[in-house]
Parts: sequence; structure tokens; C-alpha cells
Amino acid sequence: MIRSYQGKTPRIHPSGFVSEAAYIVGDVEIGENSNIWPGAVIRGDFGKIVIGKNTSVEDNCVIHTADEIIIGDNVIIGHTAAVHCKNIGDNCLIGISAVLLQDAEIGRSCMVAAGALVPPGMKVPEKSLIMGSPARIKERLSDEKLALVRLGADAYVDIAQEYKRAGYEG
Repeated sequence: MIRSYQGKTPRIHPSGFVSEAAYIVGDVEIGENSNIWPGAVIRGDFGKIVIGKNTSVEDNCVIHTADEIIIGDNVIIGHTAAVHCKNIGDNCLIGISAVLLQDAEIGRSCMVAAGALVPPGMKVPEKSLIMGSPARIKERLSDEKLALVRLGADAYVDIAQEYKRAGYEG
């Protein structure tokens, strides 16, 4: 379901896929080939949410902010993640059930482990793997590991286009 709020209507690139079971409201911008899966909630009522191209917001994620969130290109946000941070750089993987709190900043080409709790204001440098509660930097990621994120993002673009062709969007 896509709804306007206080005169602001979500803007979704025509190539994007939004499940009929997702809820998107207010000041939200979704880029080219991005895909939003069932149960995802993206609430741009308190602040603006910008999602880049080729980004996947998996099932039952919540994206909300009191200010503004910028989510980059080629990002995968895993099932049930809660995103309330300031930004997520390009080419990132946010693991299943991760929680990213207010004003956290995730640099380019990072991985946030499943279940990680990223505390308010944490600034994660590029190519970092973070995990734990509270999240801590565990290692610098190799280009080989980061290539897997791009493969995953590309796979989601492909499957989302299959869903579109089959008529599974709202």
C-alpha cells in the first residue's frame, strides 16, 4: 500500500518493484530497480527517506526516521531489520534482524551481521564487518567478500523483475 501523508507522496522509479503487501507512506523516494518485499514498512512521516538504485528491502523490515535517511545503491537490508539510522552507504549488506539506531552511519561496502545492534551515533568506516550487541568492528572486508553483496543485489533485481512480469505488485 502506498499512501500520501501531509501532501507528500512516495516517489517510486517505474522500474522498481513494491510488493502489494508492503506499506510506504509520505516523503519516500525509491530508486531504479529497487525492490520492496512483503511486510516492509517505510514511513516517511517524520523525515525523508531516500533509497538508491538496485537496493532490496526484504520482508518485514521497518525503515523510519525522525530526520532523514539516505540508503545507497546496491544495498540489501535483510528480513526484519529495523533501520532508524542516518545513512547506509553503497554496496552494503544489513543482516537479518539487525537494528540500526538513530544517527548511526554505515560507510560504503560494509556488512552488518544478523542480529547486530548498531548504537546511536556509531560511525562505521567503509569495508567494515560489524557484529554484536552493541555492534563492534570485527574485520576489514576483502573485495572478494564484498563481491558477494553485489551478486546478491543483482539477484534481487532479477527476481523482482520476474515478480513484476508476473503481475505481483500493488
